[in-house]
Amino acid sequence: MSYLKFDKTLMINLQESLSREILRSNQMGAYHCTTIVDCNTRKYHGLLVMPVPGMGDENHVILSSLDETVIQHGAAFNLGLHKYQGDSFSPNGHKYIREYSMEMVPRTIYRVGGVVLAKEKIFLRRVNIILIKYTLLDAHSVTTLRFHPFLAFRSVQELSHANDNINRHYDEVKNGIKTSLYPGYPELFMQFSKEVKYVYDPNWYNGIEYPKEQERGYPYQEDLYVPGYFELEIKKGESVLFCAGDKEVETDTLQELYENESYLRTPRSSFYNCLVNSAHQLYYNPKDNDSYLLAGYPWFKVRARDLFVSVCGTTLLIGREDRYENVMHTAVAALYRFIKEGKLDPVIREIDSPDILLWAMWSMQQYSLKAGVGKAKEKYNDIIGEIIRYILSQSHPNLKLSDNGLLYSNGRDKAVTWMNSVVNGRPVVPRSGYIIEFNALWYNALKFYKELNDNVPMDRIDSLIASLDMSFPSTFVNKYNYLFDYVDGPEQDWSVRPNMIIAISCKYSPLTKLQKRAVLDIATKELMTMKGLRSLSPKSGGYRPNYAGSQYDRDMAYHQGTVWPWLMSMYISAYLDMFGRAGLSFVERSLISIEEELSLHCIGTVSELYDGNPPFAGRGAISFLMNLSAILTVIDMLKKYDIEYK
Repeated sequence: MSYLKFDKTLMINLQESLSREILRSNQMGAYHCTTIVDCNTRKYHGLLVMPVPGMGDENHVILSSLDETVIQHGAAFNLGLHKYQGDSFSPNGHKYIREYSMEMVPRTIYRVGGVVLAKEKIFLRRVNIILIKYTLLDAHSVTTLRFHPFLAFRSVQELSHANDNINRHYDEVKNGIKTSLYPGYPELFMQFSKEVKYVYDPNWYNGIEYPKEQERGYPYQEDLYVPGYFELEIKKGESVLFCAGDKEVETDTLQELYENESYLRTPRSSFYNCLVNSAHQLYYNPKDNDSYLLAGYPWFKVRARDLFVSVCGTTLLIGREDRYENVMHTAVAALYRFIKEGKLDPVIREIDSPDILLWAMWSMQQYSLKAGVGKAKEKYNDIIGEIIRYILSQSHPNLKLSDNGLLYSNGRDKAVTWMNSVVNGRPVVPRSGYIIEFNALWYNALKFYKELNDNVPMDRIDSLIASLDMSFPSTFVNKYNYLFDYVDGPEQDWSVRPNMIIAISCKYSPLTKLQKRAVLDIATKELMTMKGLRSLSPKSGGYRPNYAGSQYDRDMAYHQGTVWPWLMSMYISAYLDMFGRAGLSFVERSLISIEEELSLHCIGTVSELYDGNPPFAGRGAISFLMNLSAILTVIDMLKKYDIEYK
């Protein structure tokens, strides 16, 4: 039985099925994303969504969808599904679905009278091509399949509207056609594995709606162009493949190509395998010498903080040390350019944020914990030393070393931490001054650098560590025995936030065990949920647990009570350090709660954030790098206690 399987009852219930999405990527920036009933509910959805060189860095929806029609005895049964105005859905193809599963590849079974049709989709790696395999499992008479392609040719940030400027021309190619609607776009090749009849019958389908965009307060209505339709006969037991991409293919090889790609897939046969599969989706390797991690789908790009926080968990911990080293090779080169020349990287965004250098050193420390101190020193000692010297020289524009050894950053006018939501150009959470995780990471980095160079005298580093042993607790530990979120002159932020967990999860900390225990206790009481840590305690002023409504409402709630799973690994690291085996049952219950999410939002992966109050609904990006890394890290922690997830 498939680990991820949905029956007819759920599939025909649109309230349930439309909330479940699927994602496949090609590690080159392109992807396929829709719902499990193949009804697009976002402007980001599409069968083929890909970068277009020369047209900005946003992806573009080329082929929005493909409507299949089963024809028997002259009667046509359309399997497609689109939403139109007034909660009207047409042509209601979901009512023919009998089951849906996605162990190796997404597979839908339709029953139309005596016809049983299987549809399987696979998005090829390293090329912008999607394959759809149709297999006629049962039929009592001659069966014809008809296919209507819905074309968009627009940015994921825009919507298409009926116009007279489109290029209606097409050329025939082997078992299909090629066409491009607008200048600057590549041609879309649509081909089949057998001879097919193409009928030119151009039409605009007007008023298709995307309810997820409507929920988010964005424009949500679009017109899509259908140039005509393909038609072919299919016999019982026969398989036919459809191919859509930006290159022509040899149609005789489609079956072999499909089988080879299927063989390479990580099966979604368990909780752990789903996480590994999803981590693969976020690996981004557009060029042979450049490797990155995308922060999430469908709208995030490469972000420096997300990359450094997540690279160990989503590469090294799943047996891909090669990917860790490739990503870090690219990232370290970008760090050097920033430190030496002040240049920002064109792909890795926000590398100039003041905490990025600190997270980079933390990431290299995570590597040392798995690969060994000697190997970490060989690979990363030079860049760590360079970063520390850069900070000590006061060269960073917004990270200044104070006489007490603490780092100061101005975040009043511009968001400088991971809590980076902005309204009207101003940070919603203006964390400024001595920021708790900045200084926890700073202390940890200095001690780690000492560990890498244990036989080398470092008077300046020793002096700084001694200063921080005094100044860190005296600055951040308050009278209620938790940690201020930031301190800026006389201003002390008393909000109970999860950033203090970072301070007690680092390998090296200036806090005593009793101080760590006090922090852990209050985080457990006020922040911890079974989906992760709240970004703000319900007892703190301004608590807004629900990430919903307009852009303004969502921005105001983004870090004011919503739950973030990525912090779970740091909390559990501190928890297990404190309680050891006695804490295992709690950790396993937390993982069970996360595992439930794999079948609720984007199938097989984890959402960006969750509401702060029950039922903790998943929100934001449908697959989020930092969360995947955190959960994989927790699973790796359990190996120490002989608990394996496979």
